[in-house]
Amino acid sequence: MSGEVNVPARPVRVSSSGQGLLADLRQVLPSILILLALLIFNAFFTPYFLSVQTLNVNLTQVATIIIVAMGMTLVIATGGVDLSVGSLMAISGVIAPLIFLNPAFATLQWLGIALAFVVPVLVAGAFGLLNGLFVTRLKLQPIVATLVLYIAGRGIAQVITGGQLQSFNTPAFAYIGLGRPFGVPFQVILMLIIVALTYWLVKRTVFGRYVLAVGGNETAAGLSGVPVSRVKLAVYAISGLLAGIAGLIVIAINSSSDANQVGQGMELDAIAAVAVGGTLLSGGRAQVLGTLFGALIIQLIRFTLLAKGVPDAAALVVKAAIIIIAVALQQRRRRE
Repeated sequence: MSGEVNVPARPVRVSSSGQGLLADLRQVLPSILILLALLIFNAFFTPYFLSVQTLNVNLTQVATIIIVAMGMTLVIATGGVDLSVGSLMAISGVIAPLIFLNPAFATLQWLGIALAFVVPVLVAGAFGLLNGLFVTRLKLQPIVATLVLYIAGRGIAQVITGGQLQSFNTPAFAYIGLGRPFGVPFQVILMLIIVALTYWLVKRTVFGRYVLAVGGNETAAGLSGVPVSRVKLAVYAISGLLAGIAGLIVIAINSSSDANQVGQGMELDAIAAVAVGGTLLSGGRAQVLGTLFGALIIQLIRFTLLAKGVPDAAALVVKAAIIIIAVALQQRRRRE
């Protein structure tokens, strides 16, 4: 029949909102076991590993990766990818000091600090939305669409600052990176909140089901009434917003903003965390808890190698090998 619509046979993968936390933990059990093995190994063979200082070092180093990886999980779940997150971190990181160091806020520093927390994140979110427009309106492949800002975004950040390092000493702003309420790094608390919100979004909302439906079978999702374009716009915007938050944390820790360094390589770290965590790179699944454990595994492997005197360059090779193994296991699982 001439009016017949052919829909690909690939099924739509939609996780039931009724799935409990225990069921999701069982799905990422291999990652949990690997993480436990690394913890036990370091507890016995790495001096001072079982200390609050070591725990804080590892958590603060991985916090920004996990925050960005939450947005990357949503993007990849729709069948896309976001290569621009590192550049968006740089843009957010250079805008913030320009706001709170502006002489206009000399007498109203609290206002400058508040705007520095909000405006850069919204700008990063707007650029993320632009990525979504490239994908939905111009029909560019996600890797090409986000490659535009991967290249141009860091250039924009450098133009904004004239390529100059911005240093500052503003305790109120630095709190996002250096604050320790009740002895816990503030950025770790923020990370846990973002993980919890992302998990809730995927498991308990209609939007979360739409994300998985679009990644599982975009054509079928569209025919079922899912607003495919709006879903894609939303996930890229969320990815941009989270990259913006991560950018603020990085400059707050360093008390300086360098457009050349902020977010460098973050896109690869985030993708690695998602892949190791079990989210299919082809879309249709969002393992939020898996991404969390994947990032922790990569961080602990890197820490273990460095603690044993292995050069950081070698640790990068190990990270690449982990990604290859994770993707290979995904492909095998799909064939089965």
